[in-house]
Amino acid sequence: MNLFRNLLFWIVLALVGALLAQLLLQDPGYVLIRYRGSDYTTTVASGVLVLLGGLLGLWLLWKLVTLPFRAWRTRRSSRSRARLGEGLDALHQGHYARAEKALRQAAEDDFGSSSRVAAAQAAMARGDEAAARAHLDALGERHAPSRAIAMAELALASGRPTDALVALDAAAAQPLPPRGLELRADALAVSGQSAQAYGLLGALRQQNALPPARLSELESRWAEASLREADDANVLAERWETLPKPLKSESSVVAAYAERAAALRWEDASAKSIEQALDARWDETLAARYGTLPIGRLDARRANAERWLQAHPASPALLLTLARLSREQGQWPQAEEYLHRAIAQGAGSEAWEELGHGFAQGGDDAHARLCYANALRASRAEAVQELGDRDLRQKIYDQAVTEERDQHGMPRLRE
Repeated sequence: MNLFRNLLFWIVLALVGALLAQLLLQDPGYVLIRYRGSDYTTTVASGVLVLLGGLLGLWLLWKLVTLPFRAWRTRRSSRSRARLGEGLDALHQGHYARAEKALRQAAEDDFGSSSRVAAAQAAMARGDEAAARAHLDALGERHAPSRAIAMAELALASGRPTDALVALDAAAAQPLPPRGLELRADALAVSGQSAQAYGLLGALRQQNALPPARLSELESRWAEASLREADDANVLAERWETLPKPLKSESSVVAAYAERAAALRWEDASAKSIEQALDARWDETLAARYGTLPIGRLDARRANAERWLQAHPASPALLLTLARLSREQGQWPQAEEYLHRAIAQGAGSEAWEELGHGFAQGGDDAHARLCYANALRASRAEAVQELGDRDLRQKIYDQAVTEERDQHGMPRLRE
């Protein structure tokens, strides 16, 4: 496209030149110049040629006069580029003092914004926050967005999210570039304002500030944090309702809502959130969390857990939840049975600890101590010690479970 435009321009220029030449040849014209009593006559063509020659001479004279200055500027620019490259290379290699010196010199020549920011990074890398701040202050209002981003990075690295927000909210730095939006969202999340950070996800997506996978991760994290930060039941409900449907089945988000609702004495909402999530998609983490919610509704929760057990009979988390609910209802024999089944399915230290709580509550200190020791061993991936004086039926069941697991990889549970 550029070649076509250039070709068209030169064709038109040649046609115009030919037309003017033809007109001048047909009628060369007459030019009279009178200066201080003297008359000078010539043709229009000759006058135009003389004028063009004079302009060309003036242009050449100007080039000769400015040649030293242009050479000096070229040399200075080359030296600045060399210093900038040397400084960035030294910063990459970890020679922070040398990098800061070279970048400061480059900033004093031509590359002010980029060199100042890199020099501030070098100063921060060697632990001189005052020097880093001085480099950034030298940027002034001309490079306000770059200065705000660098100041925010400096503040966040020092654990001062409020200062980062102050720097990013400066009027001169608006509108924030993508990196500025990312830092502002991070500062809001760190300062306990995850709901506002969550609200910036749309702008971050629109400006392609982060990869989609990273945005999805932040969406889940900030949604969870915003639910935990809700200090009122109405605020919690509003934030939960505005979440997209896929997030309402994420285990971490559902657990955050359920725990916060339980803390706000909203027991039905707490239990139902996990129940709906488990009905939609099974999750071992939520199944275990269902039994540890600090709420009542023991009968209803146990009925739901028993219903889920029919579809997930080999779930160690669900067996542990049933054991906890049974023990809270004062039905230790059933709780113990569920715990032995959970341990056989690989429940690990939590099941051993719960078993120890049950024995301690029943006054069996010997078995309680052994269970607590096994919980510690299981957490360290060490071999556990079998309980002595156990029910023969339970031992036979455990052996059958082990044999079934060895044969098929999935134990068949007894009814």
